[in-house]
Amino acid sequence: MTDHVASNGGPMTQRLDRCDLLITGGEVIDGTGSPARAADIALQGDRITAVGDLSVAKADAVIDASGKVVTPGFIDVHTHDDRLLLANPEVTPKLSQGVTTVVVGNCGVSLSPWISDKPPPPPLDLVFPDDTNDALFPTFEAYAAELDRHPAAINALPLIGHSTLRCGAMEQLDRPATHGEIGKMRSLLRESLAAGAAGFTTGLFYPPNKAATPAEVEALARELPAFQGIYATHMRNEGERLFESLDETFDTARRAGCPVVVSHHKCKSKEVWGRSGESLARIEAAGAEQPVGFDVYPYVAGSTVLLEEMIEPSRRIIVSWSAAVPEAGGRELADIAEEWGSTLAEAMARLQPGGGIYFCLEEEDVERILTHPMGMIGSDGIPHDRHPHPRLWGTFPRVLGHYSR
Repeated sequence: MTDHVASNGGPMTQRLDRCDLLITGGEVIDGTGSPARAADIALQGDRITAVGDLSVAKADAVIDASGKVVTPGFIDVHTHDDRLLLANPEVTPKLSQGVTTVVVGNCGVSLSPWISDKPPPPPLDLVFPDDTNDALFPTFEAYAAELDRHPAAINALPLIGHSTLRCGAMEQLDRPATHGEIGKMRSLLRESLAAGAAGFTTGLFYPPNKAATPAEVEALARELPAFQGIYATHMRNEGERLFESLDETFDTARRAGCPVVVSHHKCKSKEVWGRSGESLARIEAAGAEQPVGFDVYPYVAGSTVLLEEMIEPSRRIIVSWSAAVPEAGGRELADIAEEWGSTLAEAMARLQPGGGIYFCLEEEDVERILTHPMGMIGSDGIPHDRHPHPRLWGTFPRVLGHYSR
């Protein structure tokens, strides 16, 4: 078989004797930004071998895509599917949306390298199993080997979480790391990057990460350039200190010499509602000087563990799970508090540990951020919640069916 791949400029006569699979008659959007075009696609094994007019080609199997759009598989650039890849190798929530690659280890939370003998604190319990003796990986190499032994239906790009590193290097997480502790974390991160991890993430909003100084983060991020790694961050503040946090993010990455991705960019509190134009301008300005990107999900509600500080900026809160009161899952926190005759904070405390869905964003900001050319789509879905945020299953259909149309 002779392989010829069409250029982006238009149809190209293809010389193709035979292939395993031929997809014919579809409208191809190839992901390069080029206009959609009518084209056939030939596959041999797990490789695309030709794109263009393949009307004379023969194939063992043919799929007629007439009237349909054919695209590359979607990349979900922000997930917490670290354990889902092993627990549910079909990765149904993602494959059902057309997602064929997930980026895991976000928000400072990764399954490896886990060397602590203590239970993982929130939000690490979002990805760790209930029985922490099960599926624990002291090295990234061990995690990668397990993925190889039990391959999932989709591809994965794993990142290493700062909270995971801190739990392994520090006895107390409510303070900055010492020089020696930073050295231990750097060693763990370096070993992980050498074994194939693609980068490093922080969750500076969360308790295990919150006390980390910019200098601590920078010291770890300095390990990335030697491995062409990326830095992705759930920033320290996405509300009233949004712009300060953006500046900290860009300064850290610039000093470390690495690309940076702002995770799930949003304007999360009333102080910054409607100011996404300003935040995007700040990101654009940084991007003119250094490699910068961001991801976004297509909803006005986010989801994470139950945190009292999320009460004030949220219009509504739905409990996604509660270990103490399992039947509370799926219910409004306000209804539970009224039933108990308590404040929202008191009700949340009784439900701990648990998770919540927080309605704290403005539609105009979501739309503006979604349509920005520097942005990428990331679901930020939490696969192990009893009543998960719909973004776990619905992010890409919502982008296409609601926002693109």
